[in-house]
Amino acid sequence: MNLFLMARPARLRMIIVTAVLAVAAVVTGVSLQASTAQASPARAGSVAAPAWTGGARPVIVLEHGAWADASSWNGVIARLASAGFTVYAPPDPLRGLSSDAAYLHDFLTANPALAGKPIVLVGHSYGGAVITNAAVGDSEVKALVYVDAFIPGQGQTVEGLLTATPGSCIAGNPATTFDAVPYPGAPAGSADLYLQPDEFPGCFASGLPAREAAQLAVTQRPLAAAAVTEPSGPPAWKTIPSWAVIGTGDKVIPPAELLAMAVHAGAHVTEISGGHLSLISNPSAVAAVIMRAAATVG
Repeated sequence: MNLFLMARPARLRMIIVTAVLAVAAVVTGVSLQASTAQASPARAGSVAAPAWTGGARPVIVLEHGAWADASSWNGVIARLASAGFTVYAPPDPLRGLSSDAAYLHDFLTANPALAGKPIVLVGHSYGGAVITNAAVGDSEVKALVYVDAFIPGQGQTVEGLLTATPGSCIAGNPATTFDAVPYPGAPAGSADLYLQPDEFPGCFASGLPAREAAQLAVTQRPLAAAAVTEPSGPPAWKTIPSWAVIGTGDKVIPPAELLAMAVHAGAHVTEISGGHLSLISNPSAVAAVIMRAAATVG
């Protein structure tokens, strides 16, 4: 099934076949059993930035997700910079998983400013799938941090993970969720997907003030439909330690699915009170988890 199939591009609208959401009961059950073998997730109130006692601080690289841009990290960047970290937040092209990962991989490995420096690589939402692939083969990436993010295994797709657990606010009626706009060079059947403005306040930007949600809707970066059906490659979290921040009020990626992915990847889990954009609503807690990951590198 393709949740994001496009029809009638001339009208610049998308009529998408409604997907039947499959409840991955067995996978969820296994994931929940696995979570009991790990320490209880940290709660928002216990998330504190550690005092720095190591050597040179690693560089922090932040990857934004779909329907957002690098400015979504502004609150986190300010806190990391105040703590003495050098931070980069490169753009995510949002054109396809393999090409987006290759773009980030080149930024990490061919950037003179990063040469020889340990890196903590952080991804939000779709950006989590990107860093999972981009960090493969880069020995300087020492830690991965997933913030309300997809953490795919090999062969998994963003679409498949999104629909693995029922409850996503963008997986119900796609015809009233997305607007599709063709772009030059798009693969057959693909288009840029924009979330309709009504989907922002109670869905994508749940928990944020209405005015801020409206501004995010206006400035959103679209995701190419082809990106969500492209299988992920070998995951970097197989060899790189990982951390996961889970917003307990996330309406885009159900929290149960966020937890299942994090457990599958063996990530250190921190649950915080927030929606899908906890990096905006609770930047202090997100920055604290990133600094904890950095502390294991320094």
